[in-house]
Amino acid sequence: MTNYLTIRDLSLSFGEKKILKNVSFDVQKGEFVTLLGPSGCGKSTLLRCIAGLEQPQEGMIELDGKEIQMQPTKDRDIGFVFQQYALFPTMTVFENVAFGLRVKKMSNEELHQRVFNLLDLVQLTEFSAVNVQRLSGGQKQRVALARALATEPKILLLDEPLSALDAKIRKQLQKDLRRIQRELNMTMIFVTHDQEEAMLISDRVFVLEAGEIVQASSPFELYTAPANPFVADFIGNNICFEWFELEEYTADFSQMGNQYLYYIRPELISMKPLEGAFRIPVVLNNVMTLGNIRRYHFQTSSGKEIVVDRLNDWQEIPETHSLYIDTEDVIVVEARVANT
Repeated sequence: MTNYLTIRDLSLSFGEKKILKNVSFDVQKGEFVTLLGPSGCGKSTLLRCIAGLEQPQEGMIELDGKEIQMQPTKDRDIGFVFQQYALFPTMTVFENVAFGLRVKKMSNEELHQRVFNLLDLVQLTEFSAVNVQRLSGGQKQRVALARALATEPKILLLDEPLSALDAKIRKQLQKDLRRIQRELNMTMIFVTHDQEEAMLISDRVFVLEAGEIVQASSPFELYTAPANPFVADFIGNNICFEWFELEEYTADFSQMGNQYLYYIRPELISMKPLEGAFRIPVVLNNVMTLGNIRRYHFQTSSGKEIVVDRLNDWQEIPETHSLYIDTEDVIVVEARVANT
């Protein structure tokens, strides 16, 4: 499969601070990729470099077979959706979506058809004559999306476009965005710090840490096989053990020593005996109800907290208890070696 977007050795510094460090990756045509990471990791800056809003000091950006890193933003054929909508407040929904097409001097008939096709796609046809200031946040973001798609860009970049919306609207727009991306076979790169959002909508997730991509995987691979302790700690909930903490309960990991860390997901810990599992005596400290999830906080005799998640589980748990972990469910991750 031919790469549609290729980034090679992209580096950018602001003064003495290095924001991007030799970033390289490829994106396929029609792929939905999410850049995920904590605030300040460089994900939005990377997106702005692709768009031409920031100029990297080093590296190459190739889109559809052409190098674009030296081209101005207007010549890159890239769409951009911002968190703040950036709509024209005095215009209607139709006028906002049509703005870029008028600049291209498209015929009125073709323009009208293109705009209404897009409004139908984002489910805003009935609002075409409404001033955008009268719309809800979710509707405004749909207008911004339609406007970005109107000029048929080669790739669409989205910088945390849903982060200002309330939870219910955000979840609906996540589904709508994925539907639109598939219908159009549009190549999209999406930026978020919300791991659940990234896992829900992406073909692949690129996790950034301090200006570097530390793992690029499918959501399933990211969750089940984190590449390093940062990814293991960042993605989902985990209980992390060192080898000597496990040695009291099982000898299975003793020979591996301190070169590795050992992670277990809360939903994979059993509160009932399992064949082949090792047992950890614990005391129940607290129980939390998180919608349909019941979260149990246990503590070992050495003071380590172990969290267990159960779906739709309302049983009463005794204060003293035992937990059971199958060794095959333990995620073994190579520990980082400190620089010397």
